[in-house]
Amino acid sequence: MASVAQTLERTVAAMIGSTVPIEFWDGSVLGPPSQARFVVNSPAALRRLLWAPGELGLARAYVAGEIDIQGDVFEALALFDRHETETRLSPGGVFGLIRAGLRAGFLGMPMLPPPEEARLRGRVHSRARDATAISHHYDVGNDFYRLVLGSTMTYSCAYFEMPGMGLDEAQISKYELVCRKLGVGPDTRLLDIGCGWGGLVMHAARVHGARALGVTLSREQAEYAQKEIAGEGLVDRVEVRIQDYRDVDDGPFDAIASVGMFEHVGSSQVETYVGNLLRLLRPGGRLLNHAISRPRGVGAIPARSFVGRYVFPDGELHEVGRVVTALQEGGLEVRDVESLREHYAATLRCWVRNLERRWDEAVGLVGEGRARVWRLYMAGSALNFAANRTSIHQVLAVRPDESGNAGFPRSRNW
Repeated sequence: MASVAQTLERTVAAMIGSTVPIEFWDGSVLGPPSQARFVVNSPAALRRLLWAPGELGLARAYVAGEIDIQGDVFEALALFDRHETETRLSPGGVFGLIRAGLRAGFLGMPMLPPPEEARLRGRVHSRARDATAISHHYDVGNDFYRLVLGSTMTYSCAYFEMPGMGLDEAQISKYELVCRKLGVGPDTRLLDIGCGWGGLVMHAARVHGARALGVTLSREQAEYAQKEIAGEGLVDRVEVRIQDYRDVDDGPFDAIASVGMFEHVGSSQVETYVGNLLRLLRPGGRLLNHAISRPRGVGAIPARSFVGRYVFPDGELHEVGRVVTALQEGGLEVRDVESLREHYAATLRCWVRNLERRWDEAVGLVGEGRARVWRLYMAGSALNFAANRTSIHQVLAVRPDESGNAGFPRSRNW
């Protein structure tokens, strides 16, 4: 009787090439010898691929534990990049998989997706649906996030300004970069939209004497930040609350930071987003929009992709030129654009190392399925940033006063 590898050889080669090492549950192997390989533990993985050909089916199988990645996760995922393969099946490939399934015995009805998969309801980017999307991603436990993100609890690209910087130091360096660009000083009134666990607003108050407000849609983030603010004796200068940015009405602010939040806004809400920022910013005030972008094109993260179902439901990435245009058409003047792409690749590698080093503890906190989601998402994202398939930019803008004065220094030396 033919092995599983022999039965599936032509189908697998058509889908991902013949040089990606794959080991099947019967011990048979496809591809060259390698320390990094994919291990198919169960016929259920192939059934998932049959009903959801491509990335989503493979992701479901990995999250469910029906596929494992053995060895270095970056090396394993890079095998796909090296050979420019696509994890999707043509109609002929689907029929080939059906024929192989008949021979190998893995055909059957569709399986329920793993419980970690998000299925949102309601109008896209309504306040209620946005709150649900944010909760899906961020309300998985502060202990888990501390394990992955480190002591700063900062879930955005770090800034490795100097060689040899560790993750925590690089995150503080990013806080300083944002504060310098925004001109934060004593009694500056700062608004942080999508403030996460409050690291930036606390830094701005502690180091620069700012008066800062952070808003988030995550209850767990807000509760954590409020305790930290009280513990550091900053309650007279810092507030974090659960609030949609569209409902903030206690402006004007001298400076607004939006760090890692714009990805959740959506194309349909960009004009509303910019309008609200302009409304909340005083004349002469500065805005820093720090967001993941796509080098080419604009669009929503595909709903049937791994990231769209498991990581950032309803997320959208915008090309940086679109961001600049939207800000300027909305009445702001863009003064500076900086790419931090390589910094985010390095940040993600640090997060993956943190997760893998304390894997058993992570699984105990959130379950194996959720831990697998994060490992796959962060490792794949690191490779995407390194290969320039994904980028990240800080766009600095100002609301000029009535005379057109922007109040900026003459050089970048500041």
